[in-house]
Amino acid sequence: MVRFKNRWILVEFIPVVQGVAQLGKSTASNSSNLDGKTIWAALKQSILSNFGDTGWGAVGLSLTVKYFSPTTNICIIRVARDQHNVAWAALTLLTIVEGVRYIPNVVHVSGTIKHAQLAAIAHNREVIARYRALAKTLVGYEDVFDTFLESSEREIESLQD
Repeated sequence: MVRFKNRWILVEFIPVVQGVAQLGKSTASNSSNLDGKTIWAALKQSILSNFGDTGWGAVGLSLTVKYFSPTTNICIIRVARDQHNVAWAALTLLTIVEGVRYIPNVVHVSGTIKHAQLAAIAHNREVIARYRALAKTLVGYEDVFDTFLESSEREIESLQD
C-alpha cells in the first residue's frame, strides 16, 4: 500500500500598514477579507505567475488550506511532499491578497499534521501574548483572548489528515 506523503506549512500573514499613523491600530480591519478560499486563490495565482502551468500542474492537485485564523492570521496549508518547495516559494513571492498587502511568514514546515498543530497552538499563544503586551494588560487578566485560545486550540486539534 502506498501512502500519500504530505508537508504541512504553517504560515502567518502579516498585514503591511500604510504609514506611521496606523501602527497602533488593530490589524482586524486589514484582514477582514482574508480567509482560506482567498489564500488558496492567491497562492494559485502566485504559482501560475511564477512557475507557470507546469508548476500549478505539479502542486494543484495536492494543495489545500486546512485552517485559517482571522484573529492571528495564521494558516495551515497541506501540499504533497515532492512539491512543497514550489508551494513554499510561491508563498514567499506572494505579496498581495485581494488588494491588501501581506508579508507571508513561514513559521513551521512539518511532515505530520500533529507537529503542525502543536506549532500552530504555540504560535497562537505567542501572538496573543504580543497583543496583550501591546494592550498593556496584566498577565492574570482574563479577556476575550482566553476564550479565543481555547476555541482555536480545540479547532486546530480537530483537524484531520
